[in-house]
Amino acid sequence: MSSLFEEISNIHRYLSRQLLYPILLSTLLAVSLYAARVFFSRAFAYDNLVWNLYLAWLPYVFALTAGLLNFMLPRSWWLLIVPGILWLAFFPNAPYILTDFLHLEDRPSIPLWYDILLLASFAWTGCFLAVASLRTMQILIKEYLGLIASWLFVAVALALGGLGIYLGRFSRWNSWDLVFQPREVLFEVASRIVNPLSNLQFYGFTFLFTAFLLVMYLTFISFRQLSEP
Repeated sequence: MSSLFEEISNIHRYLSRQLLYPILLSTLLAVSLYAARVFFSRAFAYDNLVWNLYLAWLPYVFALTAGLLNFMLPRSWWLLIVPGILWLAFFPNAPYILTDFLHLEDRPSIPLWYDILLLASFAWTGCFLAVASLRTMQILIKEYLGLIASWLFVAVALALGGLGIYLGRFSRWNSWDLVFQPREVLFEVASRIVNPLSNLQFYGFTFLFTAFLLVMYLTFISFRQLSEP
């Protein structure tokens, strides 16, 4: 019995370090605000937020899976390849919710301030999931490849995140298309990269969102370091 309790305590401490509990609380707030809106308005406006939040959870789940595998079977790096690839493919879905502010408009029966709070709660949760999952993956990379490699990994992941957000918002590609239509996705990206003057929005959007995600991540890391002894 004592060994079982110790095992449960270890898992609890691990999940706490992965910020699972505050993320669950943030998710509960966002979904509750949406449910209340549906109840009082009798309409399913902003229903895309729920689906996007589900997609935002996927990279966190994949990162959590990779971390748990490494926790239970240390140094078995080959077990991390599949969840790592899945994490990278779905990572842009987490901060993508930020772009849902484009749908904000004054709608009858529900105050605009409520919808601002609703969208902000979903966007915050998506960003929270993004930085938490990225931190988990960076720690794994640092363990196997070192500190410098881990920060290079962060830079590449955030750049691909900015790129993925652009492709999702403007080109309407999603993570599943990397599996089912990889050539078409890669062709579009390549065609935009080789024609920079004709794709200034592509470069501007990707760069600015990458910069935003980097600042957000560094802020998160700074607060984590302040809280650690």
